[in-house]
Amino acid sequence: MRTAKVKRETLETRVEIEINLDGTGKGNIQTGIKFLDHQLRTLSKHSLIDIDIKAEGDLKHHIIEDVALTLGEAITKALGKKKGIYRYGWAITPMDDALVLISIDIGGRSYVALDLNLKGVTIEDTESEDIEHFLLSFAQATNINLHAKILYGDNNHHKVEALFKALALSLRQAVSIDPRRGESEVPSLKGIL
Repeated sequence: MRTAKVKRETLETRVEIEINLDGTGKGNIQTGIKFLDHQLRTLSKHSLIDIDIKAEGDLKHHIIEDVALTLGEAITKALGKKKGIYRYGWAITPMDDALVLISIDIGGRSYVALDLNLKGVTIEDTESEDIEHFLLSFAQATNINLHAKILYGDNNHHKVEALFKALALSLRQAVSIDPRRGESEVPSLKGIL
């Protein structure tokens, strides 16, 4: 079973995350930040990764960053040597007026290219810049290539929710076991990821 439990405790935050990559999309998220909780439940639901998060801290920015880092660490731990995974994932996902493109590579090297086109300072109870910071921190902790572009949209809530749905679908594809490859082969000519 590809599962992991990770705790992160600093002077600013305390985060506990438990995941199951082969779950059914059960998300029990408690960060105290309503918009973040909504997006992480969306991520869990559409990736089919069971995610249990309990987080608290002094500032929203610190909680968002440390949840991203801890979630990335948990996914990396659950993936182990990454044998048999598809490795790549991509999605073009709509939500009402918004359309988002995401492509990821769980190849062991962190690279992030974001074009989010978010308007305004806040979305619900979250700073717009913290959405970008979440993605940067998550990609660095997971050691993945993450390319994300909000192609268009008018409503920031819809744009971010489409973004998390596209990330979920990309993760679901990338972490899944490829039945043609089997669970013994690493999807790389180097033999490691």
